[in-house]
Amino acid sequence: MNCLRSSKRFHYEALPRRGQHRPVLLEAAIDAMAIRANGVYVDGTFGRGGHAAAILERLATDGRLCLIDKDPVAISRAQQKHAADARCSIHHGSFAELGALADASGMRGRIDGVLLDLGASSPQLDEAQRGFSFLRDGPLDMRMDPSTGVSAAAWLADAPLSQIEEVLRRYGEERYARRIAQAIDASRQAGRLPQTTGALAALISAVVPRREMGKHPATRSFQAIRIAVNDELEELRCFLAEICDLLCAGGRLVVISFHSLEDRLVKRFMRDHSRIGDLPAGIPIVAESMRPQLRRPAKPVRPDAEEIRANPRARSAVLRVAERLP
Repeated sequence: MNCLRSSKRFHYEALPRRGQHRPVLLEAAIDAMAIRANGVYVDGTFGRGGHAAAILERLATDGRLCLIDKDPVAISRAQQKHAADARCSIHHGSFAELGALADASGMRGRIDGVLLDLGASSPQLDEAQRGFSFLRDGPLDMRMDPSTGVSAAAWLADAPLSQIEEVLRRYGEERYARRIAQAIDASRQAGRLPQTTGALAALISAVVPRREMGKHPATRSFQAIRIAVNDELEELRCFLAEICDLLCAGGRLVVISFHSLEDRLVKRFMRDHSRIGDLPAGIPIVAESMRPQLRRPAKPVRPDAEEIRANPRARSAVLRVAERLP
């Protein structure tokens, strides 16, 4: 893989010390965005703000950065750090709503770069009360925005057996999806449906006959339920459907994925929009509507061994970048 590297070193308060949050593929992501000092940029998944802080380091006073996150805790952090910065606008919601934000602010077709760091953030995984992690017992919630939608416990209580099995199989790529779904259904029929992450993890562990080396039996199921509860893949599809109209010529889309289904969506979108399509070879003139909208300026980037040692959660990350053609 071709790693995008830079000799620039980052010196800002968000750069973590040992035991603190580490933005994944930070330098590769910032390099891939090819930031212009007076450009318009979007961090669609603010999280702890590590990537946003690095973008702001490269922006002049007339540059602009739109910060978006579904998590109200992340938005509160963004307001504490950046509300006084005239370059920043802060929006509580999904990156799938970027089209509406762009229309309201006159940014459609003028955005120089968008960064997405998909999946659950380290703060969400580390906070037991959020219910994302089977390693920390807490309420079975898993919502990115706890103020809206249904919790994982409520979803498991109401979803048909067939839907639970399909979610585990499709989103978690869980080979024991049927066995796990049947165990969940049996527990709710008996009035003992798990209400905490620890109880659900124990139920799953009890029915999985074989364990993957170095992976908890509940890993795939928790991942699948989180994706379903937050409608993560559909939000990504909605975002990708609009992004070409939002970027200016030369604008960059940079996406960091941790899940194969997310990465597959991004990979196929960038591939399909960077080629002409199924036309005979040698066609001298291609209709405007059939011309590629994107080009891929670099190969995918994965964290090196040093970053994985420092941050084991980075091991499955892959960064992809596309640039809007004129």
